Amino acid sequence: MPSLILSLARGAATSPFKRAGRPGATLPADRHHLPAAPPAPGPLAAYRRLCGFTEPGALPVTYPHVLAFPLAMRLMTGRRFPLPVTGLVHTWIEITAHRALHPTDELELTVYADELSPHRRGTEVTMVTEARLAGELAWESRSGYLSRHATRNEAASTPAPPPALPAVTEWRLPADLGRRYGAASGDRNPIHLYPLTARLFGFPRAIAHGMWTVARCLAEAPQPQLIHSVRADFRAPVLLPGTVTYASDGAAFQLRGDGGRVHLTGTTARTSPEAARDGRS
Repeated sequence: MPSLILSLARGAATSPFKRAGRPGATLPADRHHLPAAPPAPGPLAAYRRLCGFTEPGALPVTYPHVLAFPLAMRLMTGRRFPLPVTGLVHTWIEITAHRALHPTDELELTVYADELSPHRRGTEVTMVTEARLAGELAWESRSGYLSRHATRNEAASTPAPPPALPAVTEWRLPADLGRRYGAASGDRNPIHLYPLTARLFGFPRAIAHGMWTVARCLAEAPQPQLIHSVRADFRAPVLLPGTVTYASDGAAFQLRGDGGRVHLTGTTARTSPEAARDGRS
């Protein structure tokens, strides 16, 4: 992905000249597009293996986000984007699939920045991704990305942890998980790659990609191809290597670490098998 590599290099070069939290900062009105095309089979297969998706006839509900990531990077590394892209942390995502998607679908992708808002730990931008099929909106997501910096509300207490859900299974995450997911998805943010590059941004070790944790949780759910909407909040980074527990009560899910610390919470909604066969959500 030459364009993505160039975007990452540009982001590293421009980030030192951007100051998050600058008064009066505005977002560019640009909308970046990719023309309609089906996902490349090789990268999709690598993503399925790494995340645990086994249903061959359905496109994982998280995958349009991966396909559109180069567009998001191009926008966030542009000169008019107000936040330094290096060290941005994914904080939440909402996904809605308006119809069932398949690996052969020719999706047209659009990405734009929608909102810039204060966060107790810095400044957060909301990015929107849309996927259209034959001109109709088939899938969309909204994501929050945090640029950390000192704020007046930095000392505010964190939200109380949610009640623990029933534990389902335990996963041991290897030290190279961030590098492997970066190769499959194109997201090579240095906070995910090596302990040294992660320490440059305040993390003791590399951290797992938030989108890998969401995808892995969804893949573990029964019949993940029936999931048509997701809300996930990334509450604490998952350090690599590490061991985490996947917990779920059916609609809600969590990822917990040592001492019961909650790293990820989420909820899903499902469509019926009949609607999925008809291509509807």
